[in-house]
Amino acid sequence: MKKIMTIALLSILTLSGCSALEEVNSSLEYADDATEYVNTVQDFANEVPAMSQDAITNAETRANLEKELELMKTEIEEFNATEPPKIAEGIHEKIVSSNQQLSDGIELYLNNIEKGQIDPKALEDSEIMKSIDNITGLAKQIEELGN
Repeated sequence: MKKIMTIALLSILTLSGCSALEEVNSSLEYADDATEYVNTVQDFANEVPAMSQDAITNAETRANLEKELELMKTEIEEFNATEPPKIAEGIHEKIVSSNQQLSDGIELYLNNIEKGQIDPKALEDSEIMKSIDNITGLAKQIEELGN
């Protein structure tokens, strides 16, 4: 009987240890994914204003700008679909909220491009850049998840 109790206790301890390990691994994986996403958003923010300026007079750049905007919308959707670990739910909700604003801003800018209204100044002052600032501002919190 004593052996059975010992084996049962060890099994319980092992299983609970595995659960904690899974949570840590999940948190680390989410932190990596979120950091990669924030880097993608930062790259987008660095490239799009110059493309927007050049798109005024260059049809090829205009097409590339539209592709970049559509690609960013896809990146947003993919990140939003990520299932965060419990510890990261608050951060994920903040990113998803900012992503909605970013996606709405991109959609508005795409509509303006279709109408022939490419205004780099409007891009800089739009919800797109404000949302990007919000997302990149969460980088420190994301980094702390990995630690």
